[in-house]
Amino acid sequence: MISFIVPAYNEDRLLGATLLALHEAGRALGEPYEVVVADDDSTDATVLVARQHEAVVVSVAHRQIAATRNAGARAAQGEWLVFVDADTIVDQAVVRATVQALRGGAAGGGAAVAFDGVVPFYARLLLPLLVWSFRSARLAAGCYLFCTREAFDAVGGFDERFFGAEELVISRALKRRGRFVVLRQAVLTSGRKLRTYSGLEVLRLMLGLALRGPKAIQQRQGMELWYGPRREDPQQRALSQD
Repeated sequence: MISFIVPAYNEDRLLGATLLALHEAGRALGEPYEVVVADDDSTDATVLVARQHEAVVVSVAHRQIAATRNAGARAAQGEWLVFVDADTIVDQAVVRATVQALRGGAAGGGAAVAFDGVVPFYARLLLPLLVWSFRSARLAAGCYLFCTREAFDAVGGFDERFFGAEELVISRALKRRGRFVVLRQAVLTSGRKLRTYSGLEVLRLMLGLALRGPKAIQQRQGMELWYGPRREDPQQRALSQD
């Protein structure tokens, strides 16, 4: 069985489309599958949306992505685990390639990434380089990562000491368990952070993390891009006014 595991915190606006796409991909494959939403203490209608889309809901209060993903994995029944962010659309081609990789003996992997809507020029410029770098280094982007249950358990799941970059940590750990592949097929993830944070703000955050070293991502402080108050996406605002 394939278990799609979706961590979510206040994602009622985007979650429905993510779950709908996962159901469409799962049904098209003809493989047994389930969708698990790990709700991390949402205060909006995230849980309602998840249940409306026939997802198993796991309720936690971690406010930490690694722990929330692990909670979803513990509740999942599948021997193949696919972690998908709540703002990410996955199509049939990606899931089919994922299954082929796992059936072919891969311990885990990721996929290429594209952003939805309009994002700043610097992001459009850097994205191909980032995709190439992740594929060359065999690292999964956080919005989509898959692995076998056996490999996941062997590495101890996502390292809960980290508040960010936990997908890079587990990618490295999974590579030690077997073949790790980054698919050429791309998932479509939200560019809202790039639209709501200026390039200068993103640069300042990244430089701060780099200067503070590995311990910087082992605490919530300084991780505003991931844990700060959510800013309104101008693209969503425009769509809601139409």
